[in-house]
This record gives sequence, structure tokens and C-alpha cells, in this order.
Amino acid sequence: MNRMRTTTAVLATTGLLAAAQLGLAGGAFAAAQTPKATGCPIDIVYPSRFYIGSNHWVTNGGLYFGIKSRTATSFKKVTFTVTDSKNLRFGKAKPTGGRITHNSSTSVSVYAGTLKGKASLGMRIPTHLLNTRAYAVKFTLHGSGWNCAVNQGTWGN
Repeated sequence: MNRMRTTTAVLATTGLLAAAQLGLAGGAFAAAQTPKATGCPIDIVYPSRFYIGSNHWVTNGGLYFGIKSRTATSFKKVTFTVTDSKNLRFGKAKPTGGRITHNSSTSVSVYAGTLKGKASLGMRIPTHLLNTRAYAVKFTLHGSGWNCAVNQGTWGN
């Protein structure tokens, strides 16, 4: 009887381990370390979950990063930059609400002359992960009419 219980427990554990490995092989999670500045009316938008293809490229067009205004006030000369700080390479980004002013394999910037109230500005970046277990990007934000720090923190794993 004890041999049967042991065999069942071993098989159940092996099955759970295999299912966990198969389920997480194509997906990735990322934790954000973006600080909330007091008096800053801007929220950073970043993915909480994404999927990786067999060639280590992010599926569905890449990762989306952006900013969203929480107030009705408009801001001038807004530039949002995403810079690779660990194990990522970027492709040609597509802007949302502005235009791409800089696009290299390690950093991408999007610019809007005026960011109107409650509007958003961002970019979808085709991304290649050099290491699927350790990656990070850094956010910087420039503009006038707010009290936001330039360094907006990091995102990654």
C-alpha cells in the first residue's frame, strides 16, 4: 500500500512540474519598479504579461510602453524614452499619439508637441530578448508644465 502511495505522489509531482514548465515556456511576466512621484500627473503604461516566440521575439507586434495623462491640463514638448538596460534589442517602433524621433537597437523615443489632457503617448516596439530570464528597460520623460522627475524608473525581470 505504501509503495502505491509513493508512486502516486511521485507521478503527481512530476505531472505538476511538467505542466508548469510547459505553461511558462512561452510566457513571461515582468515586475515594474516605477516610482510614483508626488505631483506628477503622468502614469507610465507597461506590459504586465507578454509571450515569446520560439526565436525569442515578443509576439503580437512587440511590447507597448507609454504615458497617460491623469489631468485635463495639456503639456508641451513631451518626449518619452525607453532605453534597454539589460538583454533586450529593439526593432522599428510604431508610435501612438506622436512621432518616433529616435529608434536604435537599444533605445526608442516618442515625441508629442502638445500632450492634451487625458491623452496618451506611446510606442509598440518589436523586441528580441537575448535572455528570457533577466531583462530590463529604463524610462525617461521630458516635457514642460509638470513636476515630474526625468528618471521614471525601470521595468523588467
